[in-house]
Amino acid sequence: MQQLKLNEYFEKSHDICNIITKQNIGNIRAGGISLKGIFDKEILKFSLYLARFDGNLSDGEIQIIREFTDSTSTDTEIINKMEYDNEFDKKIPVCLKYTVLSDAGNKIKNNPYNNQMSMVFYDTFKMFGHTILAIRENDTSEDVIKAFDAYMKIMENFIKEYGVWYSGTQKLFTPEIVSSLSMESDHEKAEKLEVLLENLNSLTGLSSVKDQVNRLINLTKVQNMRKQKGMLCSDVSKHMVFSGNPGTGKTTVARMLAEIYKYMGVLKKGQLIEVDRSGLVKGYIGQTATRTQEVIEEALGGILFIDEAYALTVNKGEGDFGQEAVDTLLKAMEDYRDELIVIVAGYTDLMDEFLSSNPGLKSRFSNYIVFEDYTADEMFQILEGMLKKQQYKLSDNAKIKAKEILNNLVLNKSENFANARDVRNFMEKAISNHAMRVVNIAEADELVLSTIEAEDL
Repeated sequence: MQQLKLNEYFEKSHDICNIITKQNIGNIRAGGISLKGIFDKEILKFSLYLARFDGNLSDGEIQIIREFTDSTSTDTEIINKMEYDNEFDKKIPVCLKYTVLSDAGNKIKNNPYNNQMSMVFYDTFKMFGHTILAIRENDTSEDVIKAFDAYMKIMENFIKEYGVWYSGTQKLFTPEIVSSLSMESDHEKAEKLEVLLENLNSLTGLSSVKDQVNRLINLTKVQNMRKQKGMLCSDVSKHMVFSGNPGTGKTTVARMLAEIYKYMGVLKKGQLIEVDRSGLVKGYIGQTATRTQEVIEEALGGILFIDEAYALTVNKGEGDFGQEAVDTLLKAMEDYRDELIVIVAGYTDLMDEFLSSNPGLKSRFSNYIVFEDYTADEMFQILEGMLKKQQYKLSDNAKIKAKEILNNLVLNKSENFANARDVRNFMEKAISNHAMRVVNIAEADELVLSTIEAEDL
């Protein structure tokens, strides 16, 4: 899950680099290097800064550096660059200065990131750092954690100094979609919709989820058909409750639905804005309502996805401002009923408590979709699919061992069981072990480089 998120953040960061370079904010072109080049270079420096505490780069760290900085350097060249600037943790990243300049000065008209490009950069550095630290596992010292926190703090303070800081660790600001629907024929729209529906129905497992979602889609299709004939249409609520454990595909299905509804004409833009409590609730009276309204306006024409929504009401009655966010949300769901779909998500029991906390909540949501845990067979299918995307495959013996491991994982679920997220972690460990095994094979062919053996699991 984290790897997927990190890919998304880098894509957004590179997109921002291109926007700022194109607009020549801060005379960036005069520097002779693209902002993307500056950004990638500073991410590399950041990774080396974190590596300096043990004077070594692991294979996993080098793999991450190569993947996300487009580095073509050899392992030796990367390690040789480990000459550290003692003042590094006191310097603001140059790339961040350009985004803060753009956000604070409202330099870009119709900014697709709503003048929050600095937060995307901040979140990218933060998640990249978390990934590097996660690779270190038990080798992570207290010093490197303090260094990481210190560097993130200097970035945070700089962003706050210019008044463009927005808290919300789960928020991924999705740019508004520049819709080309008006340029497409009805036939092209229909073909695109078919592809999207096929993608939804090809998801591993989730049979009851897919059945419920398809029912909602078919109901919407028929209402559109009736509307075209001038017939009465039912006022069908499209707001939804997604309940289930982590890693069961709730966010994935929400994103698919946003695009499907866009091509069905239900949503104008089809973007998905994902947020949790920290992205809505502020510390003073009035701030929470203002921030929640801002997020709602960003989501108009698309879907507002509130993860762990139960956290908004968990401290109800104790001077907490979560209820202020709920009240603002309820009003918006009524005011923008034709422009906004709200999906609240979280653990099943906690979501039941959340909906029972306010009579208005239950009346607004009529579509309840339960995401069951994956079976061992489904988790194995997910593993093979993930490996295929990374151009890896399991040997026959590895398949047997992987099935045994996943079966034991399902039979002995811990409190932290995370379904597909556990599969991703399992896959990443296997790829790391594979790298350690084959790195010294002088003439490893494509088969060796792509095959996960049982010993790698």
